[in-house]
Amino acid sequence: MDFGVRKKDQTGSVSGRAAANQMEWTVNNAFKTYKAVACGVDMDHPKSMMDVALIQNVDPVDIGLGSSEKGTTVVPTKRKKTMTSVYLKFFETAPDGKSRRCKFCGQSYSIATATGNLGRHLSNRHPGYDKSGDSVTSSAPQPITVVKKAQQQGKQQMDYDHLNWLLVKWLILASLPPSTLEEKWLANSFKFLNPSIQLWPGDRYKVKIREVFRSMQEDVMATLEKVSSKVSIILDFWSSYEQIFYMSVTCQWIDENWSFQQVLLDICQIPYPCGGSEIYHSLEKVLKMYNIESRVLSCTHDNSQNAIHACHTLKEELDGQKLGMFCYIPCAARTLNLIIEDGLRTTKPVISKVREFVLELNSSAKMSEDFIQLTAAYQEGSWKFPLETSARWSGNYQMLDIVCKAGKSMDAVMRKYEETIVGRTVLSPAEKNAVSIVHKYLEPFYKTTNNICTNKLLTIGLVLFFMDHISEMITLCKDSRLSSDWLKSAAEDMATKSRSYTTQVGNIFIFMTAILDPRIKCELIPESLSSGNYLEEARTLFIRNYSSSHFSSMTSGYGAQEIEDRGSVSFAEEIARKKRRVSLSNATDELTQYLSEPPAPIPTDVLEWWKVNSTRYPRLSVMARDFLAVQPTSVAPEDLFCSKGDEIDKQRFCMPHDSTQAILCIRSWMQGGIKLKCKSDEIDYERLMEMAGATTAEITVGLDKKQR
Repeated sequence: MDFGVRKKDQTGSVSGRAAANQMEWTVNNAFKTYKAVACGVDMDHPKSMMDVALIQNVDPVDIGLGSSEKGTTVVPTKRKKTMTSVYLKFFETAPDGKSRRCKFCGQSYSIATATGNLGRHLSNRHPGYDKSGDSVTSSAPQPITVVKKAQQQGKQQMDYDHLNWLLVKWLILASLPPSTLEEKWLANSFKFLNPSIQLWPGDRYKVKIREVFRSMQEDVMATLEKVSSKVSIILDFWSSYEQIFYMSVTCQWIDENWSFQQVLLDICQIPYPCGGSEIYHSLEKVLKMYNIESRVLSCTHDNSQNAIHACHTLKEELDGQKLGMFCYIPCAARTLNLIIEDGLRTTKPVISKVREFVLELNSSAKMSEDFIQLTAAYQEGSWKFPLETSARWSGNYQMLDIVCKAGKSMDAVMRKYEETIVGRTVLSPAEKNAVSIVHKYLEPFYKTTNNICTNKLLTIGLVLFFMDHISEMITLCKDSRLSSDWLKSAAEDMATKSRSYTTQVGNIFIFMTAILDPRIKCELIPESLSSGNYLEEARTLFIRNYSSSHFSSMTSGYGAQEIEDRGSVSFAEEIARKKRRVSLSNATDELTQYLSEPPAPIPTDVLEWWKVNSTRYPRLSVMARDFLAVQPTSVAPEDLFCSKGDEIDKQRFCMPHDSTQAILCIRSWMQGGIKLKCKSDEIDYERLMEMAGATTAEITVGLDKKQR
C-alpha cells in the first residue's frame, strides 16, 4: 500500500525496508486511533474499532502526526506537491508567511499544516463551504467521512434526540419560541462542540411541543375529574407584539388534605373585537372542555369592563341552569395598584430623575462604591446593589426611599460625577419636600403590599381587612388640615377607586367567604359588610346548601310506594320533619359555635386550622373548603407590584402566536409539578442529564488517554 511516504535508509540496526514497514504500521495505527477518538470509540475495547471504516484516498500524513507510540519517533518526509489544494482559496496567508487564517472564522494554522487538516476544518466547522464560492473540480482529498454500523448509527441518533429533548425543555422554561433554535450562530456553536450534532428542524420542535401540550393537557383533565369540591377560576389578559389579545384561565381548589391547588387550564386567543361576548364564549369553551361548568363557584377578573360583562353573562347562564351559587369578584391587587398610582402622581417626574441616577449607580462600579462609602459615613443605612429600578410600585418606592434615607449621599455622588451623568441635576428643596410627604403618606401602603405579596394563602377576608385599612389611611389624609392641596386632590381620586371596589364586593357571597377565615370572622370584617343583614343571610345560605346536600341522612328506610300501601304517610312525614329540624339545628349550631369563638391570630395557617378543626365543624368545613379557594386577585401580587412582573410581561409580549398556548401552558404545568410527557411516554430529564454527564466523563477519559 502506498501511503505517499518516501522510504529512507536508516543508520541503525533497522534496515531501510524494516523502517519503512515500521513507519507504515505506526502511521496506519495512529490514523485508526485518531478516527476512533474523533468518533467516540472506546480504545480499551478493540471490538469497537470495527465500527470505524477507513476511507480510501486519505493520506495519513495529512493528520499531522509526529509520533505514535511511546519511545518511537517517526519523522515523515514531505510529500511531493503536485498541485495547489482547492482548500487554500478559503484561507489567506499572513503577511509574515508563517500562518494561514480561515476566511470564515479567522482560525489560524501554521503554514506547514497539511491541506487535509485544512479540509477537515472546513467540513467540520463550515458545512457547505464549497457552495459559498466558485465551483471547483479537483482530485484533492475529500473530507473525512465516518461510516458506522447500523447499531452505532441508532445509538448516535438516540443521543441526538436526547440533546433535542433537552433543548425542548430549555425553550419551555425560558419561554422561547422554537424559531430560536433556527438561529444560524446558535447552530454553529453546537457544531463547534461536535460537528456531527444534528438539531431538529424548527417545524419538528413545534410538532413535538404540540404533542407534549396535548399529552399534559390530558393529565390536567384527569386531575380535575378527581376534584370533589367546588372550584374557582381567575382570568388574566394581555396583548402580544402581534396585537393578539390573550386570556389565561386558571383553576384553584382545596383538596381533601387541606392543601391549596392551582393549575392553568388554558391560554385562549380572544377574537376581534375582543369584547365581553368574545371573552364569554372563549371562557365557556374552556369550562366545557374540562367539564367543570357545574362546579365553578366564582370567577376573579381583572376589573376591565369587558371581563365584567363576560362574567355577568356567565352568571346568568349558570343561574338559568340552576347549577348552584356563582359570584364574580374584582381584583384587589389591581385596584390597590391604581390607588397607589394616584398617590404617586405628583412626584412621578422626581421619581424618573432619581431612577436615571440609580441606573447610573448600578452600571458603574466606581459610583456604587462611592455611594456605599458615603452612606456609611453619613449613617444613611446599608444598600444592596443592584438597586431596584423597576417602574412598578416596588421600584418607585425604592426611589422615594433613596431620596428620604440617603439624600446626602445621592447629592454628593451627583456633584462628583456631574460631568459623567449629564442632565442629572441635584434635586431642589421643593422636590425633596414633596418626596418626603409622599414617602410618609404611602409607607402604610408599602407595608400592606409587602404583606400581601408574602402571605402564604391570600384569602378574601384578609384582603378586605387590608383594603379597609387603606381606606382609613386615605380618609385621614383627605380630612386632615395639615395635608397640602395637591395631596388632598390625590387622596380624593384614591378614595373614589377604593369606594368602587367596596361597592363591588358588598354582597352575601363575599361576606360568607370572609367570615370563614378563622382570623377574620365577624370581628375584623369591614364595616361596609357588617352593617347589613348579611349574617342572617349567611345562615340561610349555609343551611340551604350545606346542611343536607352533603349529608343526606334524612329519609326513612321505606320507599314511597310502601308508605302509601301501609297508609302511614302522615306518620312518616312527621318523623322526617323531626329529623330535618334536628339537622338544621345542628347546622346552625356549627356556624353559631364557630362565630362565637374569638378569631385566630393573623399569622395562623388558615388551611391547617381547618384541617385540625374539621371534625368539630363537619358541615361548615365542607363549605370552608369551597369558599376559601376563592381568590381575591386575578394576578399574583408579586407579579404586579415587583420587578418579577417585568420578565413575565416581556415573555408574553414577545411570544409568537404559534407558540404562545403550548409553551406557556407547558411551562406553568411543569412548575406546578406535572411531569413533561409526550404521548404516553414521560420524559425523564434527570436520567438524560445523568447520561449527558456520563458521556462527558467518557470523552474526558478518552482525551486523557490520547494525551498520554
